[in-house]
Amino acid sequence: MSEQIDFPIFDADHHLYETEDCFTRYLPEDLSGLFRYVQLNGRTKLVVRGRLSEFVPNPTFEVVAPPGSTGEYFAGRNTHGKSLREMMGKPMRSIPAFRNPDDRLTVLDEFGEQAALVFPTLASLIEVNFLDVPEVTTRIIHAFNKWLLDDWGFNHRDRIFCAPILCPAVVDDALRELSFILEHGAKVALVRPGPVAGHPRTRSPFLPEFDPFWAAVQEANLPIALHASDSGYQRYVNDWQGQDGEMSGFKPNPFTIASMGHRDIEDTIYSAICHGMLSRFPGVKLISVENGGSWVPSVLHGLDLTYRRLPQDFREHPRQTFGRSIWVNPFWEDAIDTLIDAIGAERVCFGSDWPHAEGLANPISWLSEIEHRRPDEIRRMMGQNLYDLLATSPSVAAA
Repeated sequence: MSEQIDFPIFDADHHLYETEDCFTRYLPEDLSGLFRYVQLNGRTKLVVRGRLSEFVPNPTFEVVAPPGSTGEYFAGRNTHGKSLREMMGKPMRSIPAFRNPDDRLTVLDEFGEQAALVFPTLASLIEVNFLDVPEVTTRIIHAFNKWLLDDWGFNHRDRIFCAPILCPAVVDDALRELSFILEHGAKVALVRPGPVAGHPRTRSPFLPEFDPFWAAVQEANLPIALHASDSGYQRYVNDWQGQDGEMSGFKPNPFTIASMGHRDIEDTIYSAICHGMLSRFPGVKLISVENGGSWVPSVLHGLDLTYRRLPQDFREHPRQTFGRSIWVNPFWEDAIDTLIDAIGAERVCFGSDWPHAEGLANPISWLSEIEHRRPDEIRRMMGQNLYDLLATSPSVAAA
């Protein structure tokens, strides 16, 4: 199939590995100490707000799992009952392409990819650790975005589109951050799929109190990526297991896998539609990234049922809202045909999750999952949908 590719490929899900000063380089002095690296039993660990974090076993990323090394695990093909670490195999030392955009361009060329959205890795632990202090959350995010701008930029040669973080928790701060990233060329932004920080409690970012932020997003025509993150749902697992742990993708257990599923992205989409944001601002564009696509039929069914019971509480049928405002990046192991049947190929975007262990070692191998589809559908899913979403074009990207 790869020999027959005659169209530009735009990957919805690449990742970078942060440097040790990603949080601290621009962190205001009065917040110093919130992030510290310490030595524990000969290994470097990250302490966040005075608490040792195991979110990522090696937060320096000097040694990482090889790209795609746990693909069989996430596809449910662990026929020999190996642990996740066993399936990862021998770790590798980080290569320059994990750390800087110029070397990533070389990798894109080797893969045959024209462009990619690039997301942080370690930054997923920011918001979940500061949910009670919204003003601190937004200041940390600004410091991180300044680091990201330094090391990667928000738009590198119209081919690597890094996603700075936006958090609506404090509306005035969010509006300033939106202006900052737009002034520096951002073509996409990342919003954590989950409640935002608040005192005394968290709340949905799609409630009317955040409308000035979403109005500005709509005016800017800026796509918002709801990329998988630590959405704070570990607390529900803790309630059942009598523990006080944090989310860790490297220590799975049966209860967590069975019970949590896709609850965070499902609740996020339900909130965006049922709390009315996507109807009040029909120009806002949300793309779900690295949450898979198997949740979509269930959510559509739930929206149908809710509308039949409470049609008076919606400005429009929620299926219409979903179809207009939401794009989905499925996992390669998903039932992609089922997803296409549910929302159409024009709302499906290919993403490899490179270089993460759970992604694809060779992003272009995703084509084998859809090679039976019509050529126009393949072209859309493998790139054109993202070009349209970002209001750019392959000719611009190739410049």
